[in-house]
Amino acid sequence: MLQSATIVTELPRLVERGGEIAALEEALATVTKSSRGRLALLRGEAGIGKTALLAHFCSELGPSVRVLWASCEPLFTPRPMGPLLDVSRVTGGELERDVRGSAKPHDVAGSLLHELEFPAPTVLVIEDVQWADEATLDVLRLVARRIDPVPALIIASHRDEELPRSHPLRLLLGELPTNGSIARIELTGFSSTTVADLADGSPVDPEVLFKRTAGNPFFVTEALAAGTEEVPSTVRDAVLARASRLGPSARDLLDAAAVVPQPTELWLLEQLTAVSPAALDECLGSGMLVSEADCVSFRHELARLALEDSLRPDVRLGLHRRALAALQQPGNGKPDLARLTHHADAAGDGDAVLRLAPAAAEEAASVGAHREAQDQYGRALRFATDVPAETRAELLRRFADEGYLTDMREEAVDALDEALLVHRQRGDAMKVGETQRLRSRLLVCIARTDEARTAANDAVAALEQLPPGPELARAYAAVSQVTMLADETEPTLVWGIRAIELAERVDDTEALVFALNNVGVVEITSGDPAGIEKLERSLALADRAGLETDVGRAYINLTAALARRHEWRAADNYFDLGIEYCSDRGLEAWMKSLIAAKSTSDLAQGRWGEAADAAASILDGPRGSIVAPRCEALEVLALVRLRRGDPGYRALLEEATDIARAVGEPQFIAPVSAARAEAAILEGRADAVAMETDDALGAAIDAGDPMLIGELAVWRQRAGVVEAIDADVGEPFASELAGEHERSAALWKELGCPYAAAFAQAGASGEAAMRDALDELQRLGAEPVAALVARRLRERGARGLPRGPRPSTQRNPAGLTAREIEVLALVADGLRNADIAQRLFLSEKTVGHHVSAILRKLEVRNRGEATAEGRRLGII
Repeated sequence: MLQSATIVTELPRLVERGGEIAALEEALATVTKSSRGRLALLRGEAGIGKTALLAHFCSELGPSVRVLWASCEPLFTPRPMGPLLDVSRVTGGELERDVRGSAKPHDVAGSLLHELEFPAPTVLVIEDVQWADEATLDVLRLVARRIDPVPALIIASHRDEELPRSHPLRLLLGELPTNGSIARIELTGFSSTTVADLADGSPVDPEVLFKRTAGNPFFVTEALAAGTEEVPSTVRDAVLARASRLGPSARDLLDAAAVVPQPTELWLLEQLTAVSPAALDECLGSGMLVSEADCVSFRHELARLALEDSLRPDVRLGLHRRALAALQQPGNGKPDLARLTHHADAAGDGDAVLRLAPAAAEEAASVGAHREAQDQYGRALRFATDVPAETRAELLRRFADEGYLTDMREEAVDALDEALLVHRQRGDAMKVGETQRLRSRLLVCIARTDEARTAANDAVAALEQLPPGPELARAYAAVSQVTMLADETEPTLVWGIRAIELAERVDDTEALVFALNNVGVVEITSGDPAGIEKLERSLALADRAGLETDVGRAYINLTAALARRHEWRAADNYFDLGIEYCSDRGLEAWMKSLIAAKSTSDLAQGRWGEAADAAASILDGPRGSIVAPRCEALEVLALVRLRRGDPGYRALLEEATDIARAVGEPQFIAPVSAARAEAAILEGRADAVAMETDDALGAAIDAGDPMLIGELAVWRQRAGVVEAIDADVGEPFASELAGEHERSAALWKELGCPYAAAFAQAGASGEAAMRDALDELQRLGAEPVAALVARRLRERGARGLPRGPRPSTQRNPAGLTAREIEVLALVADGLRNADIAQRLFLSEKTVGHHVSAILRKLEVRNRGEATAEGRRLGII
């Protein structure tokens, strides 16, 4: 084996892991035979044995396999590209140049893939990616999408209990491709039988031990090593019991290693405490520490944390201070700013934090690790209580800038509010104006539009006191943005053109591209094709100038404006390009907006499975401050479930309604009201449609939006509301309102919207047209509407019509079909999609669709939860 990194050399006993080893061997065999790359995700709680499993797997590889091994560290704020730095030290070359040269994630991903094109198959292990920085996660996301042509197996391990809804890794896991290149492996605890076998000959009661540890291998082995069954909610007591057996020198060394997130260099240990060969041998011999090249680390991170927490405060403080001093002059290479700020923070050294944290933030931001950059600025602000006011204001602005990039917009607004007070007290009109403009930009994103308008106007008022410059041009563009979002066409054009003219006069690209965006949107929504040219010009200018967020905004506005006109096919030209661009550059909020918009496009064009998957990835990911993507995803997933006759749509609609009402803008309220009207009709509550749409229709008429007016008016007419609409109504809605159902259907078909076409055609008077609509609705799986149309046809005397879902499906409490029940049973047996496909003589893609439908209908997130829910309901 071409061992390119030192891994654990003294392997623990491996039990109950045959299936997981087989899955990794299968993935590597695929790589070896086909030269096509694979990514394996290994998840499990802390102490479950992920490292032991990976060490065993790698130790069994033959000499033709190259192994690279890296770990993420549990620093307060992670090192940017930390694990990739470790890998690059081994590989050297292009990868080392890019990682050390602060290259962007998409460049590092390219050089990593190039490195993995090594002639021999490569196994790259990255442990504990729940601790990875944002830039590393961006690289992993990009590599996962492009791994197929590379002969490598990447194994990424993570803890599943350390992934709250807001964790960036959740979004990454939801975005990974479903093309068969990803293997997901979950480790569970030991069985009671295994615990009893391990406890054989020990004074520990195996039944008590199993009950208290739930079979967690680390808890079990540590308790047995300490000879006690007293394992509390943490493993602290077991670890301390084991450490207490060491001599004083070995325990001092262990305490020193405990304050340094793993691994700890030997030279650094020498700076922290006396390191005698005997003491080191004792720690290694006890199994508390393991040796990795010129470093040592704890076998389990839980042990390190337990020991660090047990230290007296003065001892812990002293060790962190010595670590801080030592790491400022490392044995080789430049100082690691992330590690330095970690120890400065833990040592309570405010001066060091204020000196180091901003530099660490800049370093993180330079490689796209914006969350880590914001954390570093936040750390500096915690200590910046006695600094000059203008210094604190500058830190607040930088914190807000990173918050804008990471979807932490609420916290960013709070920071700018404080900075604004400072600038007002100092009478600095320029900084007051700039801060108000930045506030407006943030407030728009979190749908606090009225406040955004006030902030933009205040920015103009402050900056017009000064000679015209780029700042004033940007403020004009900010006003045009808030008027654009309020559907105020004329003010948007006035302020936007004013911004464009000044931007060109003072040669400011940022103001120019921002204003072109706003003007382009109102032109598109007004039916002027010149708007597309302006938005594409804005995109090109921003790209050339390196204004990444403005490129992302151009993609969002292009797709949003075309979507407002239901020109989905035109919008589809930009979705994938925009999503890839934003993903490559870590613009997660922009990417979520585009994914949500694409889900709406998929819904409209009848790609309901893709729409549901995209919407679910937004809802299952981190819940940021921007409400638009979440509201849109809630509507899409609710409508997919509603139209398919699946349960679980009502709660989604209610949450979307709450968001829309809180925002109060027509583009939020009207789509939610239309969805609620559709639900009322399909639920047999047509009399509720008027109430659901009254306010929204009035708002749409006030905004003068023909498409929103038409959509709401059509639902009202379908519910029997007779009224005259004194406003412009867009097509295809106008034709249906005029009673021309087949013309409306034809127009919808031209737009590529089969469900809308079938619903419109179902209102026609001829039986042939209604039958065609019924056929299309059944093809789409739109059972509730199909049932309404079939009933209407039967009332007219039509014969030979299908009678809806099979009785077996109706009796099923989750609405699963017979085939879905069959697939669920095989899922419960642990079979993968490929195995199920072979067993049932189906394609693997078809099985994937069945599994997605099962998860959706059972309202669960994964196969394990589906199995549990299926058993609870008595389906399997």
